[in-house]
Amino acid sequence: MGRRSERLSRPRLLTGDATGEADVIQVVSRAFDVLRCFEGHEARLGNLEISNRCGLPRSTVSRLTHTLTRMGQLVYLPRDQKYRIGPSAVAMSTSMMKGLQLRNLIRQRLGDVAEQLPGTVGFVIPDRYHLVYLEFARSANALGLHEVTGSRISMASTAAGHAYTAALEPEVGDALLIEMEREAPDAARVLKPRIEANRHFLRENGYVVACGLWSPHINGVAVPLWSPQYQTVVAVTIGLLAAMYDERRLHAEVAPVMRELGAAIGSLLETAEGDIFNNRLDRKTLGVAAPNNKMSVTEETNDLEARTRRARSARGLRARDGRR
Repeated sequence: MGRRSERLSRPRLLTGDATGEADVIQVVSRAFDVLRCFEGHEARLGNLEISNRCGLPRSTVSRLTHTLTRMGQLVYLPRDQKYRIGPSAVAMSTSMMKGLQLRNLIRQRLGDVAEQLPGTVGFVIPDRYHLVYLEFARSANALGLHEVTGSRISMASTAAGHAYTAALEPEVGDALLIEMEREAPDAARVLKPRIEANRHFLRENGYVVACGLWSPHINGVAVPLWSPQYQTVVAVTIGLLAAMYDERRLHAEVAPVMRELGAAIGSLLETAEGDIFNNRLDRKTLGVAAPNNKMSVTEETNDLEARTRRARSARGLRARDGRR
């Protein structure tokens, strides 16, 4: 598992002074801050609400929403005196969501796990100090977690966020924490004391556990992966009721299944990079936890492990400048 984790840490998150913060155009950064406030096509927000959500002066928000409306990224609703996501933003997001066959295959894999475990299983991608569900599956009897595609979750208080930050190179993760301390201090206070332990545990075991951070009733397990498509670390994660799955049971029964899920999706991501529409990406049944808490070795696992030994490009996710 050590080599697997080393591979995940190679992609770099360029951040802070090392990247030349003068390169960041603040108005562009702030325009995306405004667009992030709209969760879902039906969200309706006024300038004051947007200002409160993204921490920008109301006068700045007013100029940005006016410009974004002229560009078609937002639509103004005169009766409500609010804005919602516009047709240009919808068209842009749709054009970026190509490769639907790959996503369908990922959704099927998540569904395989949801049939075994009574929780919500997700495939998430980072977005500043949050992660966003690209795909999810939920057990028919899942309780307590109701995330859907497009839902944003905290990086600091979820297993997925802890797995993501643990998979980054230490200096990159530390730089992200510095930005988080400036922009989201409450989140940084939760994550910072745990990041070293998470890094060590990920190197040794290939997954990360978080218990009761997002909610005292929810425990989670997550496995980070490198995505060639998005050139960043992503994660597969599951949330379960703490009353049913305490930490001991997470390690013994849930983690082996999630590691196999990570191996399966990692294999899909690697293969899809060069052959996204190849139907030979067939499904294989994911194994259940073995009594000795060891992940059963599959052909997919061997294939993924072999690929993790290859050197990775240092190109990665570039963090936005969090300054206002």
